[in-house]
Amino acid sequence: MAEGILRDLSIGSNIIVDSAGTLGYHEGAAPDDRAQICMKRYGHDISSLRARPFKVFDFDLFDRIFVMDKANLKDVLSLARDEEDEQKVGLLLAETLSSDVIEVPDPYWDGDEGFTYVYHLLHDACSIIIEKYGR
Repeated sequence: MAEGILRDLSIGSNIIVDSAGTLGYHEGAAPDDRAQICMKRYGHDISSLRARPFKVFDFDLFDRIFVMDKANLKDVLSLARDEEDEQKVGLLLAETLSSDVIEVPDPYWDGDEGFTYVYHLLHDACSIIIEKYGR
C-alpha cells in the first residue's frame, strides 16, 4: 500500500519508489485483495505490484529505506554493511511527528476497517515524505 501511495504522490518529483519485504514467503505474490480494494477506493491501482525480498544491494539503489515496524527495522538493519547503510533506514511513520503510532499495524486480521486505517496512516506519512524529499 505504501508503495502505491508513494508512487502516485511522487509523480513529477525526483523520487524513485520500490518496495520489498523482509520475509520471502510472499515473493511474487500480488497485494492482498482487500488492500487492492481499499487502495482503489482512494484512486490507487496496486494490482500490478509483486512482492520481492529486501536485498543488500537495495542499500546501493536507494537513499532512504522506510520500514513498517520495529521487526522490519531490525531485519533490514541486520543486513546493513556499515553506518552509511544504517543511516538510510527508518520507520515510515516516524516521518509523521504528530502521530502517536510509530509502527504500521498489520491490517490482515482487522477486516476492511484495518486496511482503511492503515491507508490513512500511510497516506499521511507518504505525503510528508514527498514534501521532505521529493521536491
